[in-house]
Amino acid sequence: MLKNDQLDHWDRENFFHPSTHLAQHARGESPSRVVRTASGVHIEDRDGNTLLDAFAGLYCVNVGYGRREISDAIAAQAQELAYYHSYAGHGTEASITLAKMVLDRAPSNMSKVYFGLGGSDANETNVKLVWYMNNILGRPEKKKIISRWRGYHGSGLVTGSLTGLELFHKKFDLPLAQVIHTEAPYYYRRKDLTQSEADFVAHCAAELEALIEREGADTIAAFIGEPVLGTGGIVPPPAGYWAAIQKVLKKHDILLIADEVVTGFGRLGTMFGSDHYGIEADIITIAKGLTSAYAPLSGSIVSDRVWKVLEQGTDENGPIGHGWTYSAHPIGAAAGVANLKLIDDLGLVKNAGTTGAYLTAQMRAALAGHPHVGDVRGEGMLCAVEFVEDKADRRFFDPARKIGPQLAAALLAQDKVIARAMPQGDILGFAPPLCLSRAEADAIVAATARAVKTVLG
Repeated sequence: MLKNDQLDHWDRENFFHPSTHLAQHARGESPSRVVRTASGVHIEDRDGNTLLDAFAGLYCVNVGYGRREISDAIAAQAQELAYYHSYAGHGTEASITLAKMVLDRAPSNMSKVYFGLGGSDANETNVKLVWYMNNILGRPEKKKIISRWRGYHGSGLVTGSLTGLELFHKKFDLPLAQVIHTEAPYYYRRKDLTQSEADFVAHCAAELEALIEREGADTIAAFIGEPVLGTGGIVPPPAGYWAAIQKVLKKHDILLIADEVVTGFGRLGTMFGSDHYGIEADIITIAKGLTSAYAPLSGSIVSDRVWKVLEQGTDENGPIGHGWTYSAHPIGAAAGVANLKLIDDLGLVKNAGTTGAYLTAQMRAALAGHPHVGDVRGEGMLCAVEFVEDKADRRFFDPARKIGPQLAAALLAQDKVIARAMPQGDILGFAPPLCLSRAEADAIVAATARAVKTVLG
C-alpha cells in the first residue's frame, strides 16, 4: 500500500467498521485491506494480493465468488424492478418464486417464509413471532427464550442477548432479562473429563431440565440453537444431543428455533442442518447461504403449527404489526433464486459433504499429533483446530498470548490463506465456499501446518 494513501486515509477517518478495535484502526495501528475482486475461492485486494478465502467471507459465499449467473440475475432485476415493498399482500415474481424454492427445500412441516435482510433481524423477527403467538394463545407469561453459552444469533438487542459470547454482552447492558442461557454442547470443553459423550449429552439435557424447573416452564416460550455451534468455536454436537434436547422441549411445550444462518443450504452436506441432525423445528432462521451473500437477504421459515396461530391472531386483531421496508427486496430475492439454482446445478450440497469431510480428515492427519493441538473437529464444510498449552491435562493458553490470532496472521502472511481466529479460545476456524476442490483443501491444510510450525514449533 502506498504511503499517504487517500483511500486508506478516508477509511480511517470516515468508516465505522464492525467487530473492529476502533481506536487502533483510527490511529493506523492495525492493518486494513481493500478487496477489489474475487473468483472461486480466492479474493484479490487492490495491492494485487490473491488470497485463498478459507472462511467464505463470513461463512456466507457458499457458491464461491464471481458467479455471473447471480450477478446477471441481480442486474436484470434492478433494470426491470429495483424495488417494491411486500406490505399488505404485495409481492414480486422474484420474492414469490424464492419463497416456493425455499419451502421446496425445507423440512416438510414448514409452511411460510418471511424475508428480512440479515440473520440478526431474522432472529429478532422470530422472537417477536413467538411472543405474539403466546399472547394469542392466552399465555402472556410464557415469554423467556433459552439460548446456549457460546451460541451466536446476532448482535441486536434481543439477538445480542441470545448470543452467548462475552464480547457481544460486555458494556452493552446485555443480555436482556427475557433471555437465559444453558450449557453449550461443547464436549471438548466439558468440565468433567471423565464423562463419555453419552454422559455429557445426559448432562446437557439435565442442565436444561434444571433451568426450566428453576424458571418455570410456563414462563419459557422457546429454545434457540445452531445445529453446529458456529462463531462459538465451530463445534458439532455430540451424538444424540439434539434428540435429548428435543425430548425435554416437547415435554414442557417449548418451541424450538433452529438457527440455520450458517448451516442452511448445504454447508453440512445436507440442504439444512435440521435434516442432518433430525431437528424438528418450529421456526428456522436462514440468511448467508440463501443468496451466498451476493445481496442481503434473510428469512424466518415458520412451521404449520406457528402459522395457524399467526392467522388466528390477525383474524382477532387485524394485520400483523411487523415488517421492514426492505422485506423480500426483489434484488435480494432475485439473487436467492439464482443462487439456489446454482447450488443444485453444481452439486454443491454433495461436494460440501465429501470435500468437507476430506478437509477435516486431512487436517486431523496433519495436526492431531502436534503437542499443542488439542482437538481437530468438523462437519461438512466446517472445520476447526483448537490449540492448548498442555495436551495431556487440557491446559489452555493464557488468552493474553493471543495464540489464535497469531496463527491466523501467520497463515495470511506466509501462504495468503484466510482463516478465522474464533473468540473465547485459541481456535482456528475454516468454512470455505462449498465449491472447494480437494487440491484447494490440501493447500489449506499445508498452509495451516506451516503456520502451526512457525508459531508453536
